[in-house]
Amino acid sequence: MTDIVILGAGPAGAAVALGLRRLGHGVTLISEWRRFAALEGVSVRVLEALRGAGLHQALAQAALPSQRQVSWNGQRHAQNIEYLLDRPVFDRGLREDLRLAGVELIEGRVLTVQSSANGHRIEIDGGEPLLAPFLVEARGRQAPAIGKGLRGPETVSLLNRWQGSPGSTASAVESLEDGWAWMARRADGQCYWQWTVDVASAGLPGKAMLLEYCRQRRHASCLAEAFFAGEEEADLQLHARSSTAILSPQVCGENWIRVGDAAMAVDPLSGNGIFQSLSSALQAPAVINTLLCKPERAALAQRFHQQRVEQLFLRFARIGRDFYADEQRWLDQPFWQARRNWPDAEVAHAEADFNALRIELAPVLRDGFVDEAEVVITVDQPLGIWHVHGVEVAPLVRRLRTELAEQVLAGLTVEQGRMVRGWLLAQGYKP
Repeated sequence: MTDIVILGAGPAGAAVALGLRRLGHGVTLISEWRRFAALEGVSVRVLEALRGAGLHQALAQAALPSQRQVSWNGQRHAQNIEYLLDRPVFDRGLREDLRLAGVELIEGRVLTVQSSANGHRIEIDGGEPLLAPFLVEARGRQAPAIGKGLRGPETVSLLNRWQGSPGSTASAVESLEDGWAWMARRADGQCYWQWTVDVASAGLPGKAMLLEYCRQRRHASCLAEAFFAGEEEADLQLHARSSTAILSPQVCGENWIRVGDAAMAVDPLSGNGIFQSLSSALQAPAVINTLLCKPERAALAQRFHQQRVEQLFLRFARIGRDFYADEQRWLDQPFWQARRNWPDAEVAHAEADFNALRIELAPVLRDGFVDEAEVVITVDQPLGIWHVHGVEVAPLVRRLRTELAEQVLAGLTVEQGRMVRGWLLAQGYKP
C-alpha cells in the first residue's frame, strides 16, 4: 500500500513526483526504461521549464547546444540555438532526481491496472501487486485510451538512427512534398533522421521494405545529403512512432489524473513536446493535493485541470497549424491540406483589446491547493490571469475603468509597476 502511484518516469511523471514530495506526500513511481536511444531537439524555454520543475540532474549532462538550420517553403536560414537532449542520459538523470527527492522507484512493466472508487490495483511484471488510493497516469502515448477524444490528422514519425563519423553537433528541419524531416548529428557520430508523414496518403511499403524506403527518401534530399555528408551508415535502425495530436476526453477524476502525453499529445512540429508535458504536470500536484486533502473542492480541482489541459492542447495545435500554413509549395498535397486548417480557424494570437477584458471568478492555484479567485479574461488567456509579478490584476483593471493609472498603480514597487504596466500595454491599455 502506498499513498500515490505514478505510472511513467518521463519529464511529466518525474515533475509530478517532485511536486508531490514538496507537498509532503508519499510517492511510488513505476517505470520501464526507454526501449531505444532517442535524441530530441528542445528550446531554451524547455530547459528553463525543466529546471523550474527541479530536474537538475536530468539536465546536468544531457543537453547539447546545436545551431539549427531550417528549410521551409523553399527558404533556408539558420535559426537560434537548439539543444539536443540525449534521452538515455536524460532518463538516468531523471531517476537520480527522483532518488534524491525520496521517491520510491520500481523498475518494471505494468501489466494491468484495476481501478475503482476505492483505489487502484497495479499488476507489475515479475513483482508483487501494488495498491494505492490515488493514481497518476504519465505513461505518455502508451497510456490506455479512455474513450474517443479529439484527434488530429493521423500521423506517423519514422526515426532512422545510425553511426557515422565523429564531427560537429548540428540539427536541421526540412519541409518535403509529403511531410517534413528533422535531422541531427552528434559529435560522436550518432546520426538521426526523422521523417513525419500522413498515415492515410503516404503509401508506405511493408515493414520489411520500410528501412530501405526511408534510406532512398533521405538520399533524395539535397539538404540531408549535405547535412550527413554522404557518410557510411553503420548499424542503421528504424523506429516507427505515432505522432498524431490527441486530447484525452477526460483527464481527471476523484482519485486519478492524467498528465503529459497521456492527457494530451501534440504534433512534434511545434518542438514543444516536453514543454507541453510539463505544462500539465506542474499544475497536477496542487490538483492532487486538493483532491486528497480538500475533497469539498474536488469538482473545482477537476475543472481546473480539465480546462487547462484542453486550452493548452488547442493553443499548441493552432501554433502547429500556422507552421503548416506557412508552407505554400504543395497546397494540393494531402499531407499539407489535412494540417493547414486543423483544429479550427481560431487565431493563435488574437489582437488585444483592453475594453474587452472581463473579470470572472475562476479556479486558481493558491498555497498548494486549487481555490477560487477573481481573474481577468483576455483574448490570449481565456481561462484568466490572476497575478502579474505577485500583483492581483482584477482589482487594478476594475479601477482603471474609472481612475487614472497613476492613482491605481501608486502603491506598487518599482519592479511591480514596470511589470504590471508592461502587461497592461500588452492588453491594449492606452494611458
